[in-house]
Amino acid sequence: MKKCESVIKGGKEQGKGSSSSTVSLKSVSYGQCQKNHAAKSGGYAVDGCREFMAGGEEGTRDALKCAACGCHRNFHRREVDEADQSS
Repeated sequence: MKKCESVIKGGKEQGKGSSSSTVSLKSVSYGQCQKNHAAKSGGYAVDGCREFMAGGEEGTRDALKCAACGCHRNFHRREVDEADQSS
């Protein structure tokens, strides 16, 4: 599942009278599940889930639960791709 968010940063460069703004587009995806299912017994075992798939519509509780493994989105590795654009 990929999400896109944009961040606009504006400001003046020092020593110059012109202003510039930078738009940073971030694409966020959630990869492998990192939940240790054997932590209680002192071991290490992951379930093998390779990518987060939302279990429901955006804005609902089920959107934060993986449809494949049932874990919360926070257990999946977060991958951020950034693309900067200056104007």
